[in-house]
Amino acid sequence: MPPSKNLDEILDTRQVLSEASKLAFAACTEEIQLARGTILLRAGRVETSIYFIKQGIVRAYAPGDPEITFWFGQEGDPVISMRSYVEQLPGYENIELLEDCTLYALKTASLQKLFQSDIAIANWGRKFAELELIRTEERLISRQFRTATERYKELMENNPGLIQRVSLGHIASYLGITQVSLSRIRAEIR
Repeated sequence: MPPSKNLDEILDTRQVLSEASKLAFAACTEEIQLARGTILLRAGRVETSIYFIKQGIVRAYAPGDPEITFWFGQEGDPVISMRSYVEQLPGYENIELLEDCTLYALKTASLQKLFQSDIAIANWGRKFAELELIRTEERLISRQFRTATERYKELMENNPGLIQRVSLGHIASYLGITQVSLSRIRAEIR
């Protein structure tokens, strides 16, 4: 299992903050532990918190039959319903914990107050939103323009530990293929 990420490390991956800004941010967060299988965010509900993963792994999926996994988050990643955060409208996705997780929880109202009182944190928030937009764009482009084999190779290259931590069913769903097709791809690559 990868090492956990402390809050300072997580914040600095978006944009380095001063110690005073980090302390203000930390004062508004709460470290929580939740069990594997917990649904952290629910589709159709306005979410009022965002989270950062200290330890563990989660998946975002669109509910339905079948469920479609479209994102995995692991140590250091934010967990957020952008629709709830930006528009205060119900989110599209469910976020499920795939392992027991330790998370930093932050109320979005507290984050908004931090943005108003600390320009460095406001700039951090802008950078955070920009990076999330790029990640979303990269996932969309990958899904639209790469074959399942290319997407699997990309997943192995960018997140090699993910394959050991996530069920093949969730990986197949993420790639938009069946488990049988995933098994074929894995056999071809070996």
